[in-house]
Amino acid sequence: MDVLTLDLPDIPKIASGKVREVFDLGEHLLFVATDRISAFDCVLPNAIPGKGAVLTQLSAFWFGRMGFVPNHLVTADFDEFPSKLQSRGTELRGRSCIVRKARPLIIECVVRGYVAGSGWKEYQANGSVCGIRLPTGLRQADRLEEPIFTPATKAATGHDENIPWEKACELVGTATAERVRELSLRIYREGRDYAAQRGIILADTKFEFGTLAGGEVILIDECMTPDSSRFWPADQYAAGQSPPSFDKQFVRDYLETLDWPKTPPAPQLPPEVVRRTSEKYLEAYERLTGGKLGIS
Repeated sequence: MDVLTLDLPDIPKIASGKVREVFDLGEHLLFVATDRISAFDCVLPNAIPGKGAVLTQLSAFWFGRMGFVPNHLVTADFDEFPSKLQSRGTELRGRSCIVRKARPLIIECVVRGYVAGSGWKEYQANGSVCGIRLPTGLRQADRLEEPIFTPATKAATGHDENIPWEKACELVGTATAERVRELSLRIYREGRDYAAQRGIILADTKFEFGTLAGGEVILIDECMTPDSSRFWPADQYAAGQSPPSFDKQFVRDYLETLDWPKTPPAPQLPPEVVRRTSEKYLEAYERLTGGKLGIS
């Protein structure tokens, strides 16, 4: 079943983002990843079959592997959900999880192992990314000798903005900034090495962290999914060009062919673009986890 939007009677919805619906369960939160997809900061009208389940189950897979960092996941097993949710299995099973409440930090934690995306654009302009000077002569998609931590501000609307390290320290405090930098780099390296064994390059990724009531920093939101990461098939990688990726590439490529101002309302996607995008999300999940997606 495709899900574009969701309301649950008697359970308050406290947030509705580009992809996720968040409900208040009292002690915990219910995260529901819909099949919505966005491009150029606009949510498109089409559902991408399987997308919400990929985001939820791949995140749960990574949370399970990254035992060195505490995270917000309580359970992604629908059979363990409270009885008041058991009648909503059609909408919730496979695409939802129960998580601990945390206060989100006001920065995004981005780790880049390759020069791509906004990092490539910034490097072309001034030879650095977020104030970090990089070697001269790098090509698009070149691998960096060591991954770099490049924080960004979290924007409710529009693109997040890359910020220098000093600004991150100013926003969340030096000790917290150092902690999330350390964790982000370690998670990235672990994920990069694991993905490489499965023929996938983890070019860059974005993490979110939050703090519990006692001040402990934990990993929240999602973890190394096609929505938060740039995954490339290793056998199609070549420096000097933008490699194909396991994400919304087909959507962006199609939209670029239209006479559309990249403002709402977004246009309908052709069935072929929807199908190929869904296939890429599912392929990323299956190659990384070695299993089939559990959806019903």
